[in-house]
Amino acid sequence: MSTNKILLKFAKKGINLSPEAYEKVISAENPLNFASSLIVKLKGDKFSSKDLVCVSGKTIDEITGIESTSKSENPKKAIKKTEAEVGVKPEIKKEPKKVDKTPQPPKEEKKDTDDAEKFVNKEILEATETIKDTKVKFKRNEQKTNVQYDFKIIQDTSKKSYTSGEIENLISYFKSRYEKLSNILSKRPELRNYTKIADIDDSQDTLSLILMVKEIRSSKNGHKIVEFEDDTGNISVLFSNKNDELFAEAEKLVRDEVIGVIAHKSDDSNFAFGEQIINPGVLPVDEKEMDFGIVFLSDVHIGSLTFLEDAFQRFIDWINCEYGDEEQRRVAEDIKYLIIGGDIVDGIGVYPNQEKELAIKDITEQYNEAARFLGNIRSDIKIIIAPGNHDASRVAEPQPAVPEEYAKALYELDNVEFISNPGIVSLDGINVLIYHGRSFDDLVMAVKQFTHERNDLLMEELLQKRHLAPIYGERTPLASELEDYLVIDEVPDVFHTGHVHINTYRKFKGIHLINSGTFQTQTEFQKIYNIEPTPAEVPILHKGKYKHYKFI
Repeated sequence: MSTNKILLKFAKKGINLSPEAYEKVISAENPLNFASSLIVKLKGDKFSSKDLVCVSGKTIDEITGIESTSKSENPKKAIKKTEAEVGVKPEIKKEPKKVDKTPQPPKEEKKDTDDAEKFVNKEILEATETIKDTKVKFKRNEQKTNVQYDFKIIQDTSKKSYTSGEIENLISYFKSRYEKLSNILSKRPELRNYTKIADIDDSQDTLSLILMVKEIRSSKNGHKIVEFEDDTGNISVLFSNKNDELFAEAEKLVRDEVIGVIAHKSDDSNFAFGEQIINPGVLPVDEKEMDFGIVFLSDVHIGSLTFLEDAFQRFIDWINCEYGDEEQRRVAEDIKYLIIGGDIVDGIGVYPNQEKELAIKDITEQYNEAARFLGNIRSDIKIIIAPGNHDASRVAEPQPAVPEEYAKALYELDNVEFISNPGIVSLDGINVLIYHGRSFDDLVMAVKQFTHERNDLLMEELLQKRHLAPIYGERTPLASELEDYLVIDEVPDVFHTGHVHINTYRKFKGIHLINSGTFQTQTEFQKIYNIEPTPAEVPILHKGKYKHYKFI
């Protein structure tokens, strides 16, 4: 690598190296990997990405944990130690080593003020491997593949937007939501003979109702009072805090969701005492046979100064079977599909002053760069791309597929398919629900027990509610379509999300819940809210088994 290229690499990330710091970088046996790891440490741990940062040799020593060593004092020995401590393996020609797959205990984390232990996703911990044995080799795959795919798009709303924004559209939208979820709920034994609010009479003592949440408040004694509605009227229901299980369910209610309620009628015909909350829920899903692999990505954020370009290149080398140990390359050989669930690029003008954090300041050029990367992936892998809130699609959900006018270079790749957000695809019989996950922000704000870190619980809750964005009018813009396309009509085999930049995985009633993390270091927004991303960690569903590979 030329000296100018190394300096340019740091400059693109807003980092200026002193002569002493530069000497330490170029003295490494693998300057490229060493530079990449230093950039991640500097931008993730030490500095803001807003301003140009000047880095001295002493700063590098502090970050890497070694004492300052001049080039005349056996620098290679010092640099080897540095590389080991920042997680970079020197490029040494030798037989690939097998990765130790023994689960390692999590590092001790600092406890919060309430002394609560930080959550560790045990499924990910047990499935995690670090990809090793770098072998950089790029070649554009321009040949058409003869591989036969059993690929079907089950739901794509890209060309199904008919809303005009008028009040009649909004009425149709909520009517569609209520009817779809009522059809699911009415199959429950307790709700087969449910009553409309207007049909409640004095002879009824116990009420069986299917309702939409209108407002939620607390009484002066701490009980939960929820005002519900259906298409015939309104009723208020009190959920007592003396019933712990019922009250816990009431605490998770959010505006505009549709649920079943069993209640005891009071003397006031417009008021009742709740006895049971019934979510639409999901039934257990039978495991399907699977003799291939699916890779899940999201939030790559190409074009951002904090995009991990080198880690992403290592990922591409791996999926091309050119990187990793023997077993890891065998897994790569079985990959048939790659799903990118939104935010493949960083976008333009997504938030105030974003241009200060961009390496590429033109949206088309960002997609061109994405095409340069994805064009190097084997042509026998089908790539499915859905938009996120950073992409060049409308902000309101459901988001149509990224338009060709912005991403023409990606559209020219023969193995790329575009789909809406949300979207559902069938991959050789495995049904995958793809949703970027912006409604996670609303759920975290509305329900105090939810956090971005436990987005697996957020995914479970959306499945229980059978809706991807139940709260209307908050942070998640929702288009008042004539039909509510965010209702989860059919239960998927895999539920794939992104948005929060934190990997999670678990199985819920046989459904694989996968959040695919990011290829971006911590952003300024995340620093404000103390959100720690898990960059360059890639989830894989390989022959029905979850795997988790680290590329940094």
